[in-house]
Amino acid sequence: MFIKKIDGPRAVTLPDGTIMTRADLPPSDTRRWVASRKAAVVKAVCGGLISLEEAKSRYGLSDEEYDSWQSAVARFGEAALKTTCLQQFRGPQK
Repeated sequence: MFIKKIDGPRAVTLPDGTIMTRADLPPSDTRRWVASRKAAVVKAVCGGLISLEEAKSRYGLSDEEYDSWQSAVARFGEAALKTTCLQQFRGPQK
């Protein structure tokens, strides 16, 4: 069996004690972004599995899009990434 050479780690241990590998990441051609896929990308970047630049190029994300995911997870948890709960977690309207 041959292992493909990659830059960076193959697996990381997240702060909650779970182990995340590159196989846990969503496919690069993902078109439907559900909360669990968004959270997986945020966890991978925060845990050091992939770099922010790699995540943005792999998934076609903008800085603003990733930053909104990351801040939502930091403030409210994974539930804040659900589109159906957007009004609950959105800041006050001006």
